[in-house]
Formats: sequence, C-alpha cells, structure tokens
Amino acid sequence: MLITLSQEEGRLPVTVMKLYGDLDSQSYTEVIREAQAAYEAGARRLALDLGKVPFISSAGLMAVHTVALIFGGNAVQAGAGGRPSNRAIDPQKDSAARLCVKLVSPQPRVAQVLDTVGLSQFFETFGDVESAVASF
Repeated sequence: MLITLSQEEGRLPVTVMKLYGDLDSQSYTEVIREAQAAYEAGARRLALDLGKVPFISSAGLMAVHTVALIFGGNAVQAGAGGRPSNRAIDPQKDSAARLCVKLVSPQPRVAQVLDTVGLSQFFETFGDVESAVASF
C-alpha cells in the first residue's frame, strides 16, 4: 500500500491521508503507524481519502476505527503482535473521534462494507477532499 500525507488549509488545517491499494491484513498496521506519526507531529484533523482503495477487510475496518481513536486523542494500546487492542466502537466514548476524521470518496465496494458494518453512520463521508476539508 502507498500512503501519502498532505496538508490542506480550510478554516482549520487538515491533514489528508490518501491510501492507494487494498486496506487489509497486509497494510492496516502501516496505516495506523502513519496516522499515529501524523498525530504526534501535531495533526488534529484528518481527511482519510479512500478513493483509491478497491477493497477493505475486517483488519482495514479496524484500522479506520483506530485512526479515528488516535485523532480523537485516545491512546491506542498495542496487543499481541503489535496489533491495537481497541476494537469496539462506543458512540459516546468515540464521539470526539468522529469529529476529527472524515472519509473521502470510498469506492462502491468499500462504501458498501462501511455501510454494512455501520461505520457509514459513524463517519461523515464526502465526495471530494475539498468538501471534507471545508467541513472542519
């Protein structure tokens, strides 16, 4: 997976993380590491661009949730093998996270998975980066 990070200026600065490739068991830890590094470098708002992600697995869904937790200011605890141990979505506890992360352009298959597992109700989704940045 290729991951690019850029800064966009709206009313507030927003980090754009663009993913290229499948978000699955081979790539999810890299996505989490990149998000954690961006947060530690001072990023506080994230537009997660999924426009070039043709497939998302359960590990990828967990990565999206973990990224939201990171940007919501929640510590991510590593479990066995370095995998994050925060797995369940708690709408009350995670409410700050959903304000800090917006999804951009999920492809139809990915959007269907997000909808099936309920993440489409948790995250705001936008058709382009500009709209996502302006929403912060």
